[in-house]
Amino acid sequence: MMADRWTRMVRQQVGLGRFLPLGGPYDGAWIAERAASGVLRDAAEREVPEVRLDVVRIGLADPGEAAEPAVPAPPSALPPGPLRLTAEFAATAAWPLPETASRLRTALAVTATERIGLDLTEVDLRITELLDTEPPSSRPGTPETRGGTDTSGGAGMPGAAESEAARAPGSAGVAGAVGGGPEAERVAAVVLRVPGVSRLTGVWGLPVRLGEQAPASGDALPRRHARVDLAVAAGFRPLEVARAVRAAVAEALPDRPTVAVLVTDLD
Repeated sequence: MMADRWTRMVRQQVGLGRFLPLGGPYDGAWIAERAASGVLRDAAEREVPEVRLDVVRIGLADPGEAAEPAVPAPPSALPPGPLRLTAEFAATAAWPLPETASRLRTALAVTATERIGLDLTEVDLRITELLDTEPPSSRPGTPETRGGTDTSGGAGMPGAAESEAARAPGSAGVAGAVGGGPEAERVAAVVLRVPGVSRLTGVWGLPVRLGEQAPASGDALPRRHARVDLAVAAGFRPLEVARAVRAAVAEALPDRPTVAVLVTDLD
């Protein structure tokens, strides 16, 4: 059973892709690459319908320029720094290819920076195929285009009924979906009241984690650290929601711990 649970958790993390920094080193927020890619695909489909966006990858533009985050990063998260988006696409000949690539580059860059909050500085595009007809729309339904993650059967992840209950601050559903003790439940209730938070998630089973952060120097005492995994509702900018969550969690606990936010889904 334990081996099966770890296998499901590893598969879930692999499906989310890397964790990309939101904002700068002092924002303490990350977003799953899969969630960001879903929004980027929607933008490409909407703004440049003659294009089929295939491979999309986001990474550091220059690892040497990456900064140390002000709070502990989630495992496998990229450090804050300028990002580069690379993508492969197919397109029709309805527009000259350089113009199509320019429109696609603009759509991706604007969405990444303004809609999501990524520090995107480079967009590299490669055309791989010429299409005879405009690609069909995939917007009506797949999780990939919505940026969502399939949580069915995930270890420790709330199902549909639990997610509905967990949206009600102070309800029994918060305790059932969160675990981790009364403080974690209080943090969960506070987070769910922040505008733009649609639900709690949890990549490694628990959506709220409370622990200790190692001191920067040997003379300092350990400081508590909190991490919250959540989904952001449609129409809200993930970076702004993450900032609000960090402030709310720090205010809710008497020792004002450091706080990190991991956005796993965009609903």
